[in-house]
Amino acid sequence: MKKCPSISRILLFFLVAITLFLSGCISTIFPSTSMQGPGVGDMLPAVGSFADDIQDIIVPVEMEWDRGKSMAIKTESFHGGIWHYSGSVEMASLKDYMTRGMEDTNWKLVGEAASGDIMLAFVKPHKTCMVTISEHEFRDTGLTLYVTIDKTAAIGLNPFGEAFRRSNRPSNLFDIPKPLYE
Repeated sequence: MKKCPSISRILLFFLVAITLFLSGCISTIFPSTSMQGPGVGDMLPAVGSFADDIQDIIVPVEMEWDRGKSMAIKTESFHGGIWHYSGSVEMASLKDYMTRGMEDTNWKLVGEAASGDIMLAFVKPHKTCMVTISEHEFRDTGLTLYVTIDKTAAIGLNPFGEAFRRSNRPSNLFDIPKPLYE
């Protein structure tokens, strides 16, 4: 005659299974949306880890970089790219975090628009950064950074690497030469 497993073993098995299941799913049921201020706690590296000179944009640790939706360009006169992140954060909280973080690294907020998605425009001398924050499916929020750096303007050159020259144009209307065919 076979012995039936004891009820205590079955109960213990189900208790362990439920505990493991709940501990794995608890973070998706109750995602953490608290973000610390810029420069505090564990942060993802600034965007500079992906494109050399861009080390003054701080992204919250809750956001994960999406390599497939990101790209960078680097030429002699221009540097920039598109960086996409996603994570389980609230749009309003992410907007406040990015605004505060950009201002802390001396970016100036020059424009803002909201219509479902949020767009923030920041500038620095010879740099621009447009930030878009959008809500995705499953309580996921997207953060996209469009960054441009004009390296030649920073050192006084035009996009062709030539020094800026004073224009040959007249300084006012009275300096315009008379036509030759009068």
